Amino acid sequence: MYRLATRPTTLSSQPNHNQVATSRRGYAKDIRFGNEARASMLRGVDKVANTVQATLGPKGRNVAIAQSYGSPKITKDGVTVAKSIDLADPFENLGASLIKNVANRTNDIAGDGTTTATVLTRAIFTEGCKAVAAGMNPMDLKRGIDLAVEHSTKYLASIAKQITTNEEIKQVATISANNDSRIGGLIAEAKGKVGKEGVITVTEGKSLTDEVEVIEGLKIDSGAQSRYFYTDPKTQQCIFDNPLILVAEIKLSDVNAILPLLEKIAANRQRLLIISGEDLDQEVLAMMVLNRMRGLEVCAVRSTGFGESKANFLQDIAVLTGAQLITEEAGVKLEDVTLEMLGKARRITSGKEDTLIIDGGGDKEAIKDRCDIIQEQIKTTTSSYDKEKLENRLAKLSGGVALLKVGGASEVEVEEKKDRLTDALNATNAAMAEGIVAGGGAALLYASRNLEQLKTETKAKNFDQGQGVQIIQDALKAPSRVIASNAGYEGSVVIQHLLAQESTNYGYNSLIGEYTDMVQSGIIDPVKVVRTALIDAASVASLLTTTEAVIVNLPEKEKEGSNDRLPGMPGTNFGTDF
Repeated sequence: MYRLATRPTTLSSQPNHNQVATSRRGYAKDIRFGNEARASMLRGVDKVANTVQATLGPKGRNVAIAQSYGSPKITKDGVTVAKSIDLADPFENLGASLIKNVANRTNDIAGDGTTTATVLTRAIFTEGCKAVAAGMNPMDLKRGIDLAVEHSTKYLASIAKQITTNEEIKQVATISANNDSRIGGLIAEAKGKVGKEGVITVTEGKSLTDEVEVIEGLKIDSGAQSRYFYTDPKTQQCIFDNPLILVAEIKLSDVNAILPLLEKIAANRQRLLIISGEDLDQEVLAMMVLNRMRGLEVCAVRSTGFGESKANFLQDIAVLTGAQLITEEAGVKLEDVTLEMLGKARRITSGKEDTLIIDGGGDKEAIKDRCDIIQEQIKTTTSSYDKEKLENRLAKLSGGVALLKVGGASEVEVEEKKDRLTDALNATNAAMAEGIVAGGGAALLYASRNLEQLKTETKAKNFDQGQGVQIIQDALKAPSRVIASNAGYEGSVVIQHLLAQESTNYGYNSLIGEYTDMVQSGIIDPVKVVRTALIDAASVASLLTTTEAVIVNLPEKEKEGSNDRLPGMPGTNFGTDF
């Protein structure tokens, strides 16, 4: 329960540790300054990083997380581990919260690399604290850090290799899934079926094994509005071959308005699928069911979505099938609709919960133009929710949708595997977007070597900025060190051996304990993941380094003799004896 601050304003005798009552209506605050403040945050950063880095590499361990409900969660997903950590000390928790933000942001942008980002953040902040404590200017350190990060990202882009084959896709997914070749094979299979523009969704299966289900065509997440529309009572589906398709955003509420079209359908012995933006009026639905029972082959489906999203989806369906979208703005009345305004498809199936349009009859060039518009919208949108919806629309129009159904013997096993599948899928998408580099921390290790000249030149002009470059140079070695350490090897020895090599593909396979060509061995990382992890880690760590004061709420202590109890409870001066 929150209480107003009742203590008078006091200042501690220690110059860098203050406790103040902020105002009459505010809450009491605890303030720390300088090295003490940074050291407090660093302890929180260390606790998160030590927990998360245990999952890094092919021999990384699992982390068990107790949950407020249900069984404990066991995972190797860095961002999931980081999100679960809350610390009692408010200063430590502030540092922990900031490093969790790094993992979350990296996950949002690249979908993987959260553990690497966490390790890098801790390494940069640790060296930054040492440099500031030694008397260096924190703002110059930050400028040096920013300079080194920009230089390193350009270097990573210059050594990137684009992936083109299904085998390379499998390699990326396998590495991200902690060397689980089954997961790599599943993602490669799904990508091969739906193509580059297709969407792959990870969901829970109902069997012990993992499965790939590909939905070819456009799927509407709503089924026939009446069971009387079903043509196959056994499967409870309405199946039409070569139907005509009416796509209408308006509500069909007038029987007399729809009758002329139904008469034309009956006269030409056609089948009709009606896709409308709203549920049919009960009178219209009853009329259509009656005619269906008399032999007219018709089915009605309501489109999903709301507002602009629904309108855009209906327009997608119209383009895919070659129909004219019937809207109030278009000025076309329902009774004036002709057969030429209707769309076509090779087959439609409409069940209880969904409808599938297979091989729509729309103009291929019009479909391509529609896909191009959606792709431009994906590039410009800043909302992750809108981006996901746009990607799903694009997939339905161009490639298709694949469902990766995760199987397992228990809920805990399914959840753990689902986390790894999601990470592997995100890593694959990132690799297809920007290419790949040698994995196992090797790319970052060689990026650190590439900073040597920049460090020398910068130190000659401004020593503190040059030290900022050196902080990044040292931090870039941290992922390789942690991966080797988790596998039981001495990280410093591995790093020293690799930095003596000329090839940027050369690295250490900690799974088997051998030096090898990482790209040829299939041990690769997406450039987007590595780049995003470095940028996000440096951004937050440099801000932590330049922090001079930290303000947190003082933990509330229960007052002695408080009467905040129910009548009759021990400690109260009133009760039932009156």
